[in-house]
Amino acid sequence: MSHTFSPLDRLDGQTVVITGGTGAIAGAAAMRLAHLGARIVLLHRGGPEKSAALLQSLPGTGHGAVSASVTHSHELSAAAQQVQQAFGGAQILINCAGHTQPVPASDLEGLTDALIDEMFASNWRGTFAAIRAFAPQLAARGDGLIVNISSIAGSTGLGSNLAYASSKAGIDALTKGLAKTLAPKVRVLAVSPGVVDSGFVSGRDASFNTKVGATIPLQRVGTADDVAAAIAACCTSLRYATGSIFVADGGRHL
Repeated sequence: MSHTFSPLDRLDGQTVVITGGTGAIAGAAAMRLAHLGARIVLLHRGGPEKSAALLQSLPGTGHGAVSASVTHSHELSAAAQQVQQAFGGAQILINCAGHTQPVPASDLEGLTDALIDEMFASNWRGTFAAIRAFAPQLAARGDGLIVNISSIAGSTGLGSNLAYASSKAGIDALTKGLAKTLAPKVRVLAVSPGVVDSGFVSGRDASFNTKVGATIPLQRVGTADDVAAAIAACCTSLRYATGSIFVADGGRHL
């Protein structure tokens, strides 16, 4: 493993843990990184049947899954131990786990205390807790990487709801803070999508995508693979970078 932070063409021999492992972005990232030779470990809630089809579809061998909820730190600690024992530790952690629920920014009463707490527990605390659990093994070889999935809502202030936007602003701050404190052994980056055709936000159908796509400079909403391509770049081409937030939104934020 090179510690010069020079670009890589392949990820052979590297183990990648992807939280939110059954989601659309996680699946697209798993496929891209497996094609580059990485061994993929999907971390998700529920039994192995939830990720079995994706794992079987990945190129290469040695892929697996671990069960944990990012909102339960003891489950993350157990999952990290399992990855260490079964895979020799992770070199890359992709934080895709998250949750949202549409609430208009003007509906102050609709953004309840319970929903606010849920947003921060899953989107911010869950990301931090996963990093905390896997940080020792990421740092062990001196060339680890964390990629957090943020959102342009964190900088525009608007998105599916205000708590979601605020939690993603927190992800951007977390990315920058940990990039300073974990360097040089671990790089920390974030990919910030805009609207993605993934089913992540309920109520966004094909007509919504067509309407919104027409307002985006690149004339379409994003796909899960657009985000996965940015993640792959963080792992390979963009290695002399840390603390950066890479926006992949077709110009939606402009």
